[in-house]
Amino acid sequence: MKRVMLYFGSFNPVHRGHIALAEYVVGQGLCDEAVLVVSPQSPYKQAAELAPEMDRFEMAEIACAASKYPDRIKPSVVEFLLPKPSYTIDTLRYLKENFGSGMQFSILMGSDQIARLAGWKEYEQILEYPVYVYPRRGEPAEGFEGRITPLTDAPLQDFASTDVRDRIGRGEDVAAMLDEGVAAYIRRKGLWSPATRIAALGAQIAAEPGNTALLVERGKLHYRMGEWGPALNDFNAALRIDDTHVEAKEFARMVQEILEFRYKDIYNP
Repeated sequence: MKRVMLYFGSFNPVHRGHIALAEYVVGQGLCDEAVLVVSPQSPYKQAAELAPEMDRFEMAEIACAASKYPDRIKPSVVEFLLPKPSYTIDTLRYLKENFGSGMQFSILMGSDQIARLAGWKEYEQILEYPVYVYPRRGEPAEGFEGRITPLTDAPLQDFASTDVRDRIGRGEDVAAMLDEGVAAYIRRKGLWSPATRIAALGAQIAAEPGNTALLVERGKLHYRMGEWGPALNDFNAALRIDDTHVEAKEFARMVQEILEFRYKDIYNP
């Protein structure tokens, strides 16, 4: 029987921490293969947060191929074939029914996930599988003692995919977080760039014109990109809806100061 450890996640995007953990479980002999199960939609995440599922899968392919064990660390599209949103227990049942004769499955999850496992669909059935838990800083693996295996010496993940996306959105360097090939894919596709996010926010604002949070978020992105006019328009639009909005007021003031400093003469009012 091939021992297959399933590492579920949105991998939005896959980063060096994900691959380091997969390399660890393979290197420690805990499985014959580590499989990154790319979830098309998590019950805990809004679909709008996610890059297209095939983009996330292709990035996982690139990262797995660049790992220490490219023949033993692989991504899977299995959850793309199942009803959405994706529930771990449904995926486990599907895999057992279709591949259980030749594979023995275990699960890899973070200590932060253990804290909320009791809220998962049919979590007691999930615990019938071997569950290996890797540490997350500030998130001790508490609960279900005797039913899980803590991996106390596994590499810590000091950042999450959210941190990667935020850095990309701010135009900051992410070389320490991402495989080179994954970073190149993100640049080529324009994923999570400020311009991409601004376009997405435009569609959301059109649907919810009274949403000040969306207006301020778009205004801040324009601000970071030095687009002072569009930034001021968004902050002022938020203030017309709520003239007490502290953040919109402060950013509008800062943009005004920049414009007054840069354009002093009567030809650029």
